[in-house]
Amino acid sequence: MMNLKEQIEKNTDVAWGALHNRLETEGLLSVTPKRRTALPLSTLRWVAAVAAVVALTCATFVFLLLPGETVREDVIVLYNQAGAPTLVTTLQDGSIVYLSDQATIEYPSHFGTEKRTVTLKGDAFFEISENKQQPFVIETPYAMVEVLGTVFNIKNRDDFSLSVKQGEVRVTSRKSGESVYVTAGQTALLRPDRLYTLPTDDYAQFHAYMEYIHFKDQALGDVVRFINENTDKVEIVIPSELAKRHITVTFHHNSPETMAMLICKALTLEYRQVENVIYISSAQ
Repeated sequence: MMNLKEQIEKNTDVAWGALHNRLETEGLLSVTPKRRTALPLSTLRWVAAVAAVVALTCATFVFLLLPGETVREDVIVLYNQAGAPTLVTTLQDGSIVYLSDQATIEYPSHFGTEKRTVTLKGDAFFEISENKQQPFVIETPYAMVEVLGTVFNIKNRDDFSLSVKQGEVRVTSRKSGESVYVTAGQTALLRPDRLYTLPTDDYAQFHAYMEYIHFKDQALGDVVRFINENTDKVEIVIPSELAKRHITVTFHHNSPETMAMLICKALTLEYRQVENVIYISSAQ
């Protein structure tokens, strides 16, 4: 008769085998997970799954701790490979991250009660949901960014810069501890000798993320919100019962009308346009 440990290991192997078979059946890729150094190996058991659409090759890793451990953290790591479209993900608090190619973001599936902390390597555009009681913190190799609710872009490869489109953020150099506040229309630059701000001269950086964009397993309500926020030509309206349906779709220089039609095709929905309003509804 198996003891509890052996039963858990057996169940884990069965679950992993089923996941592996499903990934192969659906044409997805599997990745051998690597050990996280935050906890001893003896306390950490994890599952890593990677999802890759042929046209975009983006990866998702999910690390899970076993029930009963003293520290509980479900960590999601998104990596967007070279040449892939912008990868859009909506965090648990409603904040939206637009991840550039060759960038990685790590975040918990559920934020703690005091801060909302993520870790970023590479470039990304953020739309942060406002919550004054729970600041949003972005850890990067060069600097720490603290915000309450704003829209900004981080360039974070060979060096660090941050440009604010809306709101205000605080940037703190990891090396010197120096901090600056950055407001809308300003850019913070971190150089070896100092951290400073200057007027933003490249507003195209905010729009570059939107030209070739991929939503992977995102709620339809979030996708529609993205389209409506980035066009003033038409408005897309969906009923509340469709808002939580999930969709995987890629847009490349598409008009709002074309994006609406692609959504309908992917989810077998109906499309109707009355002047400048597009109504999406369930098929009759």
